[in-house]
Amino acid sequence: MSSTRRAFLGRAVGLAALGMGTAAGTTATAHAATAQGAGAAGRCRRRRIPPSGIGMHLYTMRTPLATDFKGTLERLAEIGYATVGVSGRHGHSAADIRRMLDETRLKAVLEHVAYTTVTGSGLPQAIEDVHTLGGKWVVVPSLPDGMHSPAGYREAARQFNAAGRVARESGLKVLFHNHDGDHSVVDGESLYGILLKETDPELVGFELDLYWAAKGGDDPGRLFTEHRNRFPALHVKDMAPNGGFEDVGSGVLDFPAMFDTARSGGVRQWLVEHDAPADPFASALTSYRYLSRLRY
Repeated sequence: MSSTRRAFLGRAVGLAALGMGTAAGTTATAHAATAQGAGAAGRCRRRRIPPSGIGMHLYTMRTPLATDFKGTLERLAEIGYATVGVSGRHGHSAADIRRMLDETRLKAVLEHVAYTTVTGSGLPQAIEDVHTLGGKWVVVPSLPDGMHSPAGYREAARQFNAAGRVARESGLKVLFHNHDGDHSVVDGESLYGILLKETDPELVGFELDLYWAAKGGDDPGRLFTEHRNRFPALHVKDMAPNGGFEDVGSGVLDFPAMFDTARSGGVRQWLVEHDAPADPFASALTSYRYLSRLRY
């Protein structure tokens, strides 16, 4: 087990033992101190996330988007978000969404597209749609059932390379988004490691979901340093003490430690995500404030 993973789990267990109320207060205080630079004597560089790199993955906002797509984008722009990752169009065409993005001065950087589309006859249309949206990356959000084996991941790597060649001709790149199961070791082989080793870095990259990587026992900091420039986009998602989802900066994940090596990983987009927010706009505001104030 990595040292970073042990730190995640040790911190989570300690917070849970104090009780949810105390844990929330302790965690919030700790994150606030980090954001202000207190206790960060060892981090002399004090980097910050560029404002143009703070985005929202729109899966977080799916409930309000379903009834008021443009109004939701307007509120995200008012909070300060610069970019979005598209995940579900809610009946709108790519051109419709691009128009609403332009009107709200937001920019789409990617769209999630099903594995069967990216590896099948739908790839040309997916590429055209991402171009229409103004994005850079076609992202496969998950692998189909039945591929959870070394052989399945090798086939996925082969398919990603093939799709990546087609996407490169149009100036785009194929990325893969992880879940916890992707970090499993099956028959002595790391499934995620297979994708990293057997995909061409020129053709295929990764949108690393920090929550799911940690949940699966992996170490984002290690991934950034050992696989340089493979991770142009992140899903910044926090973990509650009980292992559930939390607003960014309100949970137990050590984002400053992760981001310290993000430059090595080639990170250009920090996309906020919460899979089940009680109030999507409140979650969006809390998460943006944390990332915009964070120094590491």
